[in-house]
Amino acid sequence: MVLKGFYKVEFATNGSKGRSVMYAQDGVMLGGNSAFAHLGVYRDVDDEVVAEITTQRHNHDPSYKAMLVDDVRTICITGRPHDDGTFRFFGGVRDMPGVTFESVMTPLGENEIALMPGAVGDGGIVNGLYSIHLRMLDGIGGGNTGVMLLHNGRIFGGDAFFYYVGSYTTANGRWKGQVLNQEHTPARGADAIFGGHEVGIGFSGTCADEDAHIEATALVGKRSVRFTAALKLLRRA
Repeated sequence: MVLKGFYKVEFATNGSKGRSVMYAQDGVMLGGNSAFAHLGVYRDVDDEVVAEITTQRHNHDPSYKAMLVDDVRTICITGRPHDDGTFRFFGGVRDMPGVTFESVMTPLGENEIALMPGAVGDGGIVNGLYSIHLRMLDGIGGGNTGVMLLHNGRIFGGDAFFYYVGSYTTANGRWKGQVLNQEHTPARGADAIFGGHEVGIGFSGTCADEDAHIEATALVGKRSVRFTAALKLLRRA
């Protein structure tokens, strides 16, 4: 079994638990959740996968606490594939003796949207992992944050509750696309607008070397919801 594709990650360390999404391919792991990006590399050693993952904060809301005291930490783990399709990892945290880390990576589905990438032309959005910060419109309060991986016309992203896959086209400082947003873990709270729904989203916007903006419309059940989002490049891919 090869570590490749899009995963939900459930992890535990330092007496705390968390979740994120992660895309793994060709020795690189990129993902994160509402507050942190997770940037890693991995290699196959015999029947195991050896990985190093560094955390990087992208959301400075103080209500999101660092599980490992500091915002930037490097996690060193070794894992094995299991018959159910998951990968289970165990290890520790660099420069934190005695602190253990364990995680389970569970595959997430890729639908036909992500399997048919859009065209990428000159002056289009840069491949990489981005933070994404949403702001709801039309008098709807709140928003959301997460990470989004863009690569050659394909989209993978999410946070601790949601994951999304999609496709985009881009050229000359513009981009547009479509995304399907789904829960990988039931979202808590009455303000989780997308909770309990499979949400189709269409968007268009502008892009530059390090950031991008979109205006989007989401179909939530029978309700149409508009929002804007700002993206910031965290790591090129």
